[in-house]
Amino acid sequence: MSADANNNKPGSVEEPKSKETPKFDLAKENPRCAEWMDDCIKRLNSLYKDTSINICGVMSGHEIIAIIRLVENIFMEESNLCEAEAPIKVVGDIHAQYQDLNRLFDLIGRVPEEKLMFLGDYVDRGPQGIEVVVLLFCLKIRYRDRIFLLRGNHETPSVNKIYGFYVECQYKYGVGLWWDFQACFNRIPMAGLISKKVLCMHGGLSPELVNLDTIRNIPRPCEPLDRGLLIDLLWSDPTNKGEGWFHSIRGISYMFGKGVVEQACKSLDIDLIIRAHQVVQDGYEMMTGRRLITVFSVPNYCAQFTNAAAVVCLNANLQISFQQMLPPALPDSCKAKAAPAIAVDLNLEAARADKETIKPFAKEGSKEGGKS
Repeated sequence: MSADANNNKPGSVEEPKSKETPKFDLAKENPRCAEWMDDCIKRLNSLYKDTSINICGVMSGHEIIAIIRLVENIFMEESNLCEAEAPIKVVGDIHAQYQDLNRLFDLIGRVPEEKLMFLGDYVDRGPQGIEVVVLLFCLKIRYRDRIFLLRGNHETPSVNKIYGFYVECQYKYGVGLWWDFQACFNRIPMAGLISKKVLCMHGGLSPELVNLDTIRNIPRPCEPLDRGLLIDLLWSDPTNKGEGWFHSIRGISYMFGKGVVEQACKSLDIDLIIRAHQVVQDGYEMMTGRRLITVFSVPNYCAQFTNAAAVVCLNANLQISFQQMLPPALPDSCKAKAAPAIAVDLNLEAARADKETIKPFAKEGSKEGGKS
């Protein structure tokens, strides 16, 4: 199946839509807060396709701080290993590409109709990190059991002070807001567990991850240092260069091979790991062994790559499919290139077979695509 099977058109799931309703209804618990969040979401959505204004034109710094205070309390009420049930869609890196995030929502559906889990890296690199993170925070406040936000390595001060978010905060509202965001980022859960069988995080596995309680017991607020479980969950990467643990080419954390993935699935009693953290050409990549998926969810990353965006879809039976958003054409001056493969099987036929285990998201009434 070619990448054109999903050609940027919204579609319905291969099964009837879930009739699941939110367990927590903010409109009943706190009508005034729900009304406020609905208004915030409406104002933020007005920035979609209108690049003549930014968030400063629709929201004050004081209002953003109030949103931060609310959402960080919600994060602290969740486990550091936040748990969700399928059906659900898993979203990778966004990196301040606010317009592309909304295009993605047009394709995959929006909260609360769809349940979503985001794997971090909301800020840096792109121009609208505040817009991205505040919209997601408002959705979390309004529909807390329909959207789950995990922490990425860019939700740390040592990284987002360098790669754009600090300057963005300084330019739009002042440096003080950047500090408020860091306090909130330190409270975001580090990993997610879907239907007890699919482990999600931003980076990857750790030698210190001996059981799932290891994640649950990480105290928050917390700031990752230079090594250890927190760093690995945010930074480690899969590799096809061997079976075990290796020094990372990033100079931080580890790289891990197929044998580590298989052992982790056995010891943690899980079937699959979904992580983000690396740009991949098709928006997703299946690691050799079919136990690990890398997902990246905005196209044309930094205008340096010609990658597509994708999300991983898990139905109620934990069958896997994907929805893909093709990249728009870039000007020749960008000199963008294809993203490299990161952990596919070195045997081309095996790599193709691994990739085809994730089927395109079937459209209702469509002659294209296939059911997983």
